[in-house]
Parts: sequence; C-alpha cells; structure tokens
Amino acid sequence: MAASPGFLALRESIIEAAELTPQDHLLDVGAGTGLLALAAAPSVAHVSALDVSPAMCAHLQAKLERLGVTNASVMVDNATHLPLADSSVDVVVSNYCFHHLRDADKDRALAEIRRVLRPGGRLVFGDMMFRLGVSESRDRAVIALLVWRIARRGPAGLLRLLKNAARILTGRWEHPASVAWWQAALSRAGFIDVEVNALAHEGGLARAHAPRP
Repeated sequence: MAASPGFLALRESIIEAAELTPQDHLLDVGAGTGLLALAAAPSVAHVSALDVSPAMCAHLQAKLERLGVTNASVMVDNATHLPLADSSVDVVVSNYCFHHLRDADKDRALAEIRRVLRPGGRLVFGDMMFRLGVSESRDRAVIALLVWRIARRGPAGLLRLLKNAARILTGRWEHPASVAWWQAALSRAGFIDVEVNALAHEGGLARAHAPRP
C-alpha cells in the first residue's frame, strides 16, 4: 500500500507542504516503513521517526542502516506520548496514522504535538477523513467507493466486507474523522493557520502552525 501511486502522491504533498529547511528537526508520527522519514531526511538536519510497533521500528532502523541514513533516529512510542522535550522540533508530519486513534486520543496526540513543536513550527499530515455514517454526502460517497473497491475482488472481497462489518459492530475498526472534525480539533488544540482539505479519495490533508510568540 505504501508504494501505491496514491500514497506516493500524498507523500509528495505532505513533504511539499512541510516547507523543509536544512536546519529543521522533523518528527514523523506513525513512521511505519519510513515513507515520510526517508523522503524528508535529505532535506533536514535530523528526523525522529516514531511508531508504536517495535517490529516496524526494527524494520525501519535496519532500512536506515542499509541505506546509510545517518541523520535519523527511531523511537518506539505512542502518538499520545511523544518522548521529546517541549519546543524541540520544527516540523511534525504524519501519514495515515491518526485514524487508528479514537477521537479523545486524537486530541491527546494534537496536544502532544503542540507541546513538542517550537513556536511557529509546522504540522502537516494526511489521513482518512470521513465518518462512518450516511448523513453527509462525502461520507456516503467515500463509503460507497470503499465498498465497491473491496466487493469487485469477488468472493474474497465479500468475505472481507463481512469481516469489516463485524469489526465495525464490535468497535474494532478504524476511527477516521471528518474534515470538519479535524478543522475544529486543530483549532481547539491551539494551532493557528489551520487548513484541512478533502482529497479525491477517502483521504484529506491538514496543515497548521504552532502559535507564534
């Protein structure tokens, strides 16, 4: 999935919007296989790549060593608990991480991100941006698109739809939030210059700044 054209295009959009400089210390929240961290490393002073999965972090560490990337470090931790000092990073980026968190934990993650960002620091992230409901036209369109993508795979797709339905009913599916929710949450967390845009698929792109002095 990380190598798909859509994900690669979103990566480029995030990197471009982050406006990286050679002096920046960048934090990648939910770094995974390093899609953003590896793309950002040549343009910044240091990359801190954080992921909740020890196995994923070990995989990324090995990849960094194999590629000879020396200005990056890997940390195992949760988005709601960033092991960094206050005002210690210039840029925070993330891609398809926050939909794994319930809304309350999204708020906690935003509070932590604001804590570690320097005044005027940038936050840019991509994520699923819709709600599991039918009241909004975008939500209906996204759900229909996702169902069609899965169902066209035939019997295996139909089985996956049934499994996903069971996960939703038992509260074990992802927890995506809408563009409007993110707009409000970022403002609620104290960010400024908030801009959240829906993309042509289920995703969206958000950008904001930490308050300036």
